[in-house]
Amino acid sequence: MKWNEENVADQAGKLAIVTGANSGIGYETARVLAAKGARVMLACRDQEKGADAIARIRAAHPEASLELGDLDLSSLASVRRFAEDYATKHERLDLLINNAGVMVPPYQKTQDGFELQMGTNHFGHFALTGLLLPSLCASSAPRVVNVASLAHKLGKIRFDDISWEKGYKPWAAYGQSKLANLLFTYELQRWAEAHDLPLTVTAAHPGWTSTNLSRDSWSARVVGPLFAMKPIGGALPTLYAASEDAEPGAYYGPDGVLGWTGAPTKVTSNACSHDQEVAHKLWELSEQLTDVRFSAEAS
Repeated sequence: MKWNEENVADQAGKLAIVTGANSGIGYETARVLAAKGARVMLACRDQEKGADAIARIRAAHPEASLELGDLDLSSLASVRRFAEDYATKHERLDLLINNAGVMVPPYQKTQDGFELQMGTNHFGHFALTGLLLPSLCASSAPRVVNVASLAHKLGKIRFDDISWEKGYKPWAAYGQSKLANLLFTYELQRWAEAHDLPLTVTAAHPGWTSTNLSRDSWSARVVGPLFAMKPIGGALPTLYAASEDAEPGAYYGPDGVLGWTGAPTKVTSNACSHDQEVAHKLWELSEQLTDVRFSAEAS
């Protein structure tokens, strides 16, 4: 039998945050965690859609423990408000799933002046993780899962033009943000180990999954219905990466041909994602641009 949602362990007593949980793989991740007993906060930019997602989960699982969080990852001010609000209401955080993202939009900048994909997919989640670190380290076995993509192979960190102010290429910019997710995953695991923190950091990718994220692309409209996985299939690597079986610093994705579909398994990312010099440089740049410093002492 292939690993599926039935294999997710009991989550009773755990506190979890899933960003972008109002639809797609984020919704399915939140639904399964809640069904298994976790108290799940759906951190969403669109509060109406977030409330609808909670209603749908409760309709299927009346005993589910759910909260709605107001989070816009394209705004560092929103990220700070969210983290502060969470810390005032909860004594710890057991699981943070950095799932939300945007993919290949027309060129836009965030409120803080970042290219939208890099600002939302990486800088927003980098800041969120750093600000929630004290809550995470109040847990006995905290976990962070960063949702990356096969598209990381298209990426390169453009330190000389991180926000694509020259010659914007949507897919290359998306690839940069997803490569950044992986560089951050591996660097955060190394950082946690160097500071003797009980933090496990993993990454996952959903393969080829039919979600709202890609609904406007030609492949999603024409070919997707024939070959792409449903959102629960794309959520399984995330759920496995969040499980106790997942190895620190490991990357998980579908086990099928080209990693497009299948059951979750440990996979490899490209050499660029393991470049520690690039990872450290990106970490320092991210701290500088977000004004969020990771502090082991504060944790």
